[in-house]
Amino acid sequence: MGKVAGAALLASTSALAFGSTGAHEAVDLGANAFPLPLTAYGADEAGKGLMEILASRIHSDPFNLVVSLIFLAAIIHTFLTPRFRHWAHVAEEKHKAKMKASGVSETGTDNDHDGHPDEVSFIGQVLHFFGEVEAVFGLWVVVLMAAFTRAKGWTSVLDYMDNKVNYIEPMFVVVIMAIASTRPVLRFAEHCVRALASIGKGSVAAWWLSILIVGPLLGSFITEPAAMTIAALLLARRFYELKPSPKFAYATIGLLFVNVSVGGTLTNFAAPPVLMVADAWGWTSGYMLKAIGWKAVLGIIVATSIYYVVFRKEFAALNERALIRAAAEPVAKKSEKVPAWITFVQLGFLGWTVFVSHHPELFIGGFLFFLGFTQATSHHQSELDLRPSLLVGFFLAGLVIHGGLQAWWIEPVLKSLTQLPLFIGSTILTGFNDNAAITYLATLVPGFTDSLKYAVVTGAVTGGGLTVIANAPNPAGQSILQKYFPDGVSPMGLLMGAVLPTVVMGLLFCIL
Repeated sequence: MGKVAGAALLASTSALAFGSTGAHEAVDLGANAFPLPLTAYGADEAGKGLMEILASRIHSDPFNLVVSLIFLAAIIHTFLTPRFRHWAHVAEEKHKAKMKASGVSETGTDNDHDGHPDEVSFIGQVLHFFGEVEAVFGLWVVVLMAAFTRAKGWTSVLDYMDNKVNYIEPMFVVVIMAIASTRPVLRFAEHCVRALASIGKGSVAAWWLSILIVGPLLGSFITEPAAMTIAALLLARRFYELKPSPKFAYATIGLLFVNVSVGGTLTNFAAPPVLMVADAWGWTSGYMLKAIGWKAVLGIIVATSIYYVVFRKEFAALNERALIRAAAEPVAKKSEKVPAWITFVQLGFLGWTVFVSHHPELFIGGFLFFLGFTQATSHHQSELDLRPSLLVGFFLAGLVIHGGLQAWWIEPVLKSLTQLPLFIGSTILTGFNDNAAITYLATLVPGFTDSLKYAVVTGAVTGGGLTVIANAPNPAGQSILQKYFPDGVSPMGLLMGAVLPTVVMGLLFCIL
């Protein structure tokens, strides 16, 4: 049971690392309280323009500007991660050349001298870490906390981290990713999608269409992070392993992110940006389906069909590669099956996690039971790798820490816009901040009409595929698929791949 204990320790450690969920009693910090509640700004802002309001809030507390500049630096860093990875490769090549010139083998054995020099380039490893998208916001949290401590004091830092940041979503994503990526769950999902793909005779195009249309819509029932994990893993096996062209690869990941972002809008509990407003505005699942969900389904079908037409000529070559790969696949792998009862139990774990998704003490407890079950049935399981899910959780935890300090400028921006500008503004802002944060801030704006509520939510889900930080499930998809991109997923490549489906969704939400 050593592997179970280790995995359980990792799960418990992740829960501690992500912090509490607001259980600590708040401390009266007086002038050092930060961030200020938005209601504290309202007294002298009546009749002022947007820029005047922002200037006034910076004047009230200059640290508002500091935290937003640090957040901007973190966003810029995400776009520079490919450069860091390139510099890491350069540093490693120089290190290898230096070792070879000094008579040291690549295994680190000194052939001519005493001692054992470093086997790897320390600088190269550091640059690799800086090039990991999942590490970016965590790295900049260190900078933020240093600035926070200097400006407000350590007590204010603890008050913010313990009482003003909600870490439930990062913890949930860690657990749901780990469960959804197991062999029994993935095989079950693959079997269901195969039934649809068989209509197209199981071709690569049929699989591609089925995964990108049906997979995201599952997000309305099993939550978007689970749908993203399953869809990305199926795309990896049925599409990306066939080595599509870079243009097609980026178009597909961009389409996946957009489709998942809008695919969770058929219900009121599965998409984070919808969940943020459901109780506050009284939006039921019936309302979601009638007002937004059916348009999302139409948008997914239209956007996916357009990309299918654009890249239809590439599918012939991918089909040939798929046939060659199938012929070379070991017989043992083809016949690998999972007993139905094991699949049923693990789907039960998945369902339990979704059902108690707002109660970390319950879904983490269930996760520990899940780890024990996978160990007991290890002969029917693939190796459980918690690293990707923990990295994604680390990414999201860093994002919510930064994002919680941006309300001072996002709220007045949302308040200043009319319906169409609000839709466009919400779409654009989502590219720079998690869309759930955008919709949450909208619930704090008094006097929002039904049309403005519709505009801000549809804008937030429309823009959810533009960047890796735009929607909580995106880091999960990128973590799974980035190995199929030579230098990792380029933020600009992702943006270009997501633009067309984003425009399609936006037009449908505005016109229908």
